[in-house]
Amino acid sequence: MKRTGSLLIIGIILLNTIQCAKRASPTGGPKDSIPPILINSSPKMNTTFFDKEEITLTFDEYITLKDVGKQLIISPPLNSDQYKVYPTTGASKKVNIKLMDTLLENTTYTFNFGEGIVDFNESNPSSYLTYTLSTGATIDSMYIKGRITDAFEKETSPFISLQLYPVDSTYKDSTIYTQKPLYVTSTLDTTIYRFQNLRAGKYALIALEDMTGNYLFDQSSDKIGFVDRLIELPQDSVIDLRIFKERTKFVWDNPYFINDHHIALAYYGERKDEPFKMISQVPDNFESLVSKSRTSDTLNYWFKGPVLDSLKFEFEIQDTLRTKTVYFKDPIEDSLVVNRLTSGNLNLKSKFEISTNLPITQVDDQQVIVTNVDTIQIPASLKIQENYDRITVDFEVSPNDRYQIKLLPNALQDFWGQTHDTLVFKTSTKKIEDYGNIYLRVQHQSPHPYIIELLNKKKVVRRYDSLVPGNNYTFELLNAGEYNVRLIEDPNGNKQWDTGNYLEKIQPEEVIYYWKEIDLRANWDMNETFNTSQNYPDLQESATVSGVLAVPEN
Repeated sequence: MKRTGSLLIIGIILLNTIQCAKRASPTGGPKDSIPPILINSSPKMNTTFFDKEEITLTFDEYITLKDVGKQLIISPPLNSDQYKVYPTTGASKKVNIKLMDTLLENTTYTFNFGEGIVDFNESNPSSYLTYTLSTGATIDSMYIKGRITDAFEKETSPFISLQLYPVDSTYKDSTIYTQKPLYVTSTLDTTIYRFQNLRAGKYALIALEDMTGNYLFDQSSDKIGFVDRLIELPQDSVIDLRIFKERTKFVWDNPYFINDHHIALAYYGERKDEPFKMISQVPDNFESLVSKSRTSDTLNYWFKGPVLDSLKFEFEIQDTLRTKTVYFKDPIEDSLVVNRLTSGNLNLKSKFEISTNLPITQVDDQQVIVTNVDTIQIPASLKIQENYDRITVDFEVSPNDRYQIKLLPNALQDFWGQTHDTLVFKTSTKKIEDYGNIYLRVQHQSPHPYIIELLNKKKVVRRYDSLVPGNNYTFELLNAGEYNVRLIEDPNGNKQWDTGNYLEKIQPEEVIYYWKEIDLRANWDMNETFNTSQNYPDLQESATVSGVLAVPEN
């Protein structure tokens, strides 16, 4: 009995020893979330009479540079060949800026790194680190701050460049096309900007979505925002701007041959009624038709009649009439292709549409047969849309039904008299309960008419371009989904949004989005009030109206 008890005790001791000797997987400490801290700079921050060729910033841990070419904003701007930033790769506790050129005299420079300096282990950014120096006796201390919004889109792109130009005897409105600004900053990944270390004086202020990063306004690619007056320091401190894309100056490009009886008249910019003329000598049976390409800035010039080897056109280019000849090479005869344009279910408020590759000039309602789920024929008609490349099949639709649309030969004929074989399309409608409705009351104090648009995934699904009684707008039989509403002021009453123009000092027409997204579900009615003078969500208790313009200091 004693022997058994002794063995039991020994076994317990051995078991405890083995368990104590087991290795556990390390759990690790808390994740590092502290950004790198600048502990020293040489020359020191805010140094004056700067005359060195290199700046060294020292941090409390190893750092790397992340997208510093885009994140680093130097004001006044320096060209990329005027400085170098190290380390280009790897990790270091120091950042070195080597100056390859002489700085301007009596000028305050700021080096804003944005989020370009991150720690080596966790990539925590040292946000908005700014180093300031002066080549003169003082550090300029004035500032301008504000918010950038897109004049038309709900969301504003990040990395908008803000540019200040001193207004002196050499400044002209055209300066922004040819000369770099004296001061520059950026919104980086926010919509807030801040100029700091400015000197007193009068300035012209613009915002650019600078696609090439050259600090010059390129009308063909950049969005621009401006204020209608000069900025004067120290009086002005908060300035908001709206950016917009100007209507690009129209110019004809060279026309070219596409295929049999088909020429492309290409252009740049937004075309309105800019004329052109076909000036070749052609027989009396020559006919032509023009449509607009839906994928490029191009007019499709279609023609029929005689067999030709070229056509000559006359265009007005830079106030000069010029002729261009298009030669035909290896033409291949086109055949008519018809496709359905309406995808998925047919909405009860919509019409069934089809598209064609060649312009349609004749339809025959007697050659279209539409039947419902009970195979009962429904009266239907065909309508050619304005651009000749889409056809509307118009018939009365009912909820929860299925339809077959049959186009017999000669239902459609293209410009050359070609038709198609028998075509069959099928579509269906949903039950009333599968749709939702939005009833919108608009409260907008303005002497101008306005447009109301309902958007789903940035696409306009319903539109009112005239005022309605009581300002109550009805959007019924909508698919479930998330919707946005925008109001467009229309001072000139042309029923469309008009952009601005910098040289003509025209601001874009006002666009206001309803502050929230409407989440519409099936069989729901949503009643919303769009009050443009109170168009914001309830602020959290900790938030203040003035807090929205808060910008991190150095």
